[in-house]
Amino acid sequence: MLQSTRRLRRLALTLMLAAGAQAQTQAAPPGPAVTALMNKALEDYPGKEVLMITVDFPPGAVDPLHRHDAHGFIYVLEGSIVMGVKGGKEQTLTPGQTFYEGPQDLHTVGRNASRTRPAKFLVFLLKDKNKPAVIPVKHP
Repeated sequence: MLQSTRRLRRLALTLMLAAGAQAQTQAAPPGPAVTALMNKALEDYPGKEVLMITVDFPPGAVDPLHRHDAHGFIYVLEGSIVMGVKGGKEQTLTPGQTFYEGPQDLHTVGRNASRTRPAKFLVFLLKDKNKPAVIPVKHP
């Protein structure tokens, strides 16, 4: 009897820990979905290329802290997004509005402004050829 009580306690504890871990996983906001549209070397600018992508933000989506080591030109296609770089002011953008990030900028804010509607934007990155488009950054 004592052994089966211990087993039940262990099982209950295991289930509670698993439920807690699942709740934490479900609480994390979704990430963006990135689609590459074009990657083009610029012959007139040796060593440079343009990368064109779309970013789909599901409701509540959040970008991780990152930088691009590129000139980034953002154009909002649908929904509403919040963008910001270190030292700059957060901006809420709607369709037709634009945002710029420079090669040294730390992208500190990037999220869907809505928890119920998706958002989508187009990005042009002018960058060094064969370098990563996104460079993850740990908290400064």
